[in-house]
Amino acid sequence: MFRNVKRIHFIGIGGIGMSGIAEVLCNLGFQVSGSDAKKSKNTERLESLHQIRIEEGHAGENVGDAQVVVYS
Repeated sequence: MFRNVKRIHFIGIGGIGMSGIAEVLCNLGFQVSGSDAKKSKNTERLESLHQIRIEEGHAGENVGDAQVVVYS
């Protein structure tokens, strides 16, 4: 069902659970992006260690060309 999924966007990526899931999926080779209400240590870590694009604030255009959207 998800064999062809490559791009995943997380809404609320700064939380401890969502950031962990995003990191695992990134390590598995998925292209991960995300957004959160504000930047945090979790979002800064994901950006610096994994080059995950994270937008501050929630807007439809942040999703971009993601094939799957995960929200919390």
